[in-house]
Parts: sequence; structure tokens; C-alpha cells
Amino acid sequence: MKKRFIFYTFALLGLCLMYFAPNAHAQTVFDQAGLFTTEEINALDKLAQPLDDTIKGKVFVATTTENQEDEETFADDFLRDQVGNNQNGSVFLIDMGNRGYHVSTSGNMIDFVTDTRLNDMLDTIQTQLAAGNYYQAATTYLTNLTKFVEAGIPNQQYQIDRDTGKITYSKSLTPLEITISLAVAAVFSIGFFVIIKSRYQLKGKTYRYPTEEKATLDLTEQQDRLTNSFVTTRRIPKPNNNNGGGFGGGSTTHSSGGGTFGGGGGKF
Repeated sequence: MKKRFIFYTFALLGLCLMYFAPNAHAQTVFDQAGLFTTEEINALDKLAQPLDDTIKGKVFVATTTENQEDEETFADDFLRDQVGNNQNGSVFLIDMGNRGYHVSTSGNMIDFVTDTRLNDMLDTIQTQLAAGNYYQAATTYLTNLTKFVEAGIPNQQYQIDRDTGKITYSKSLTPLEITISLAVAAVFSIGFFVIIKSRYQLKGKTYRYPTEEKATLDLTEQQDRLTNSFVTTRRIPKPNNNNGGGFGGGSTTHSSGGGTFGGGGGKF
């Protein structure tokens, strides 16, 4: 009896832990380089939490003095280890050993952080890092991501693979487009109803159509079979420039470790 009581106690405890675990907020700041105070880490975490909830993913700030690779590879590997390939997330890396920085994006964050938005943000971040304002740079990263997500994915957004030139379009409807679509659908529905009703409305109110005598029912069976389907893609050559990013309103991507990532960075 005592053993059974202990068993049920631990089982109940396990269920409680499973119930409350999703409410725990995952770690945001990985400060191996020791750039932030405890208060600054807590403040960054508070900035990240509502953003995580909105994108249904995770954003990070990571610092290091031990990176032996380029910043892009380190950031992509870090993000993959935290959220998995092609899952929603982003990381801002500050590499003190190589005086470099990089923002890596994955999943829906690739479309939110377009090349134009990214480059504007990185210009500010680079200036702050060069001045030694590391906390300010991390704050800029999180506040800008929040603005990008609140602004939504730009209309006619696309991703362009920097290695192959392949373009993938993503369609997002704006609130105005949704409203117009619903209004047009309502007008067509009402118009269709009025036309059909006017065509089949009989002028004689006492006339009764002999349904039993005139009506017929003919049921047929038809089977449709899909024989093939086609997907069409096109490749557009990469522009001949050395500026990185900057392909209009789209997002430049690359493949790494089986996943697709966006982002960019530089030195400070």
C-alpha cells in the first residue's frame, strides 16, 4: 500500500511538471564572452518573450570568444542546435575573438527580416558595437525584430538562394486585400442570388408546376483520376555586386547543414 502511494505521488508530480513546463520561458541570452550584467540579461529576456510568442519560435543573443569558424557558420549552427532546421527563430551573434557579428534567421523569420530591413538594422548595430555598446546593440536587434514582425511580411515577398539564384515567392494578404476580397465575394454572391431568383420567379401566383409528372431523376457515376502534376520553377542569375543582400525587398538565403538560413553580418 505504501509503495502504491509513493508511485501515485511521483506520477502526479510528473504530470504537474509536464503541465507547467510549456509555461517556462527558454533561455534567450548565451553570454559566454561576459558582455552583459545580470540586469541586462533579464531585460533582454523580457524583450524577447513576447516576440517568441508571436513568431511561435525563439530568438537569441549569443556572445563568444572561442569561435574558430566564420561568424555565419557559427550562428547558423547555434540556431540549428537550439530550434532545429527550418524552424522559426533568429540569433544575434557577437564574436569578440574575431571582432565580428552576425544575424542568422530561420523559418518565418527569413521573410520577416528582409534584406532591406536587415541592412538598415545592421548599420545601426555595427556603429554600436564599434563604440563598445554591446547591450545597446542587442537591444537594437530585439526591438527591430519586434517592429519587423509587427509590420508583417511584405507583399510579394520572396527568397532568393544566393548560390543557385532560385527564387521562391511567398504570398501574404494585407488587411486591405482581405477586406476587398470579402467585399467582392459578397457582391458576387448577392448578385448571383438576385439574377437566379429573377429568372425563375413565375408571374402567375396560382400556377403550380406538376412536379410528380414532369420531374425526372438521372444518376450517373463519374470517377476522376489524377494522372500527373507539375511544379514550375525559374532561376534568375545573381546580380554582379559585392554588397551582399540587397536583392530588393526579398530575403537572401543559403543552405547550411540541411537547413535554409537568412541573415548577414560584418566586422566591428
